[in-house]
Amino acid sequence: MGLTKIYVAATSQHVGKTTSTLGLVHVLRERGFNVGYCKPVGQQFIEVGKGSRADKDALLFADSMGFELVPELHSPVILGPGATTQYLDNPPQFNYGNRLLKASKILQQQHEVVVYEGTGHPGVGSVVNLSNAKVAEMLHTGVIMVVEAGIGNTIDKLDLNLSVFEQKNIPILGVILNKAIPSKIEKVRHYVGMVLEERGIELLGILPYEEELGLPVMHTIAREINGSVLVNEHCLNNKVKGIIAGSLIDMQSLSNFDNQLLVVSIKRLSEALKRIEKVSMRLDTDESPLSGIVVTGEGEMTPEQMEYFDTHQIPVLRVHIDTYEVVIKISRIEVKINTRTPWKVKKAVELFREHVNVDSIMEKLATAPEV
Repeated sequence: MGLTKIYVAATSQHVGKTTSTLGLVHVLRERGFNVGYCKPVGQQFIEVGKGSRADKDALLFADSMGFELVPELHSPVILGPGATTQYLDNPPQFNYGNRLLKASKILQQQHEVVVYEGTGHPGVGSVVNLSNAKVAEMLHTGVIMVVEAGIGNTIDKLDLNLSVFEQKNIPILGVILNKAIPSKIEKVRHYVGMVLEERGIELLGILPYEEELGLPVMHTIAREINGSVLVNEHCLNNKVKGIIAGSLIDMQSLSNFDNQLLVVSIKRLSEALKRIEKVSMRLDTDESPLSGIVVTGEGEMTPEQMEYFDTHQIPVLRVHIDTYEVVIKISRIEVKINTRTPWKVKKAVELFREHVNVDSIMEKLATAPEV
């Protein structure tokens, strides 16, 4: 085998880097490879033991791939709050580079192929001399670049971000376009593919926009609005497709939707539930269209309300902010795949398998010289 290390980078946050990395590691494993994973530089971390922290993505991949998470191997550098200023005050006291090299050496001994997942855009981490491009150079990887699908803006972003790696002579294995509008895929493929071909870079695939990957779950919403769970905490993995206000419930707003989040004041809650039950009766169903409820304002729940929550297993959150602020906060949520959304992991792998030229990646692994 030639190339044994792949670095998945992206032009910015939230364009599909984790989606593509999930697809890549799982498809490589399906093809018979012993695949390892590493998040070299992390920012959003969790405590995973006494004095140990790991990036959230590393936890996701440990859960998805079934390996035991070892922070110093799978998430060797964490740039948490205050890390950058501490580094700038005294760079010599930090051994970030050595941590990365040690982790990479061990992972390469344990696996045939190691997939490294980048952080943010290629320049992220530069403040501590660990930009994505710098890390890829240190670890001697090839790079797959992920960018949101389009034409003009996509080409502009690729030109800027690819050049950061090309300046360091890092091999570009190909480009993956994500979140493409299905009706525009062929047009995007033609024009972006044409520009990439001129640069000698392969367009590995185009992933269509998939609404399901952008849906939050109730746990995420509870965290973002600082809501306390009143009942049915075990249902916080319910997905949310849309939001309805308690004062605006009608046949039209519910007849074509499920997995809705009801945001309502305590004073209007009984009225809202009665409207929902009427709509369910008209649709001839015993099911509730609600995946969760956020209740605002002061007051106590009635036994009838509690019975409805219990019957339909609906998680209910209480908050101390008003309905308008709840909706605003929810609308600003950036949704990522996490351990609470295994259905998203499955969908990400399916999309990658169907829309990315895996055979080409396999050929590059087999024939590209190790850098």
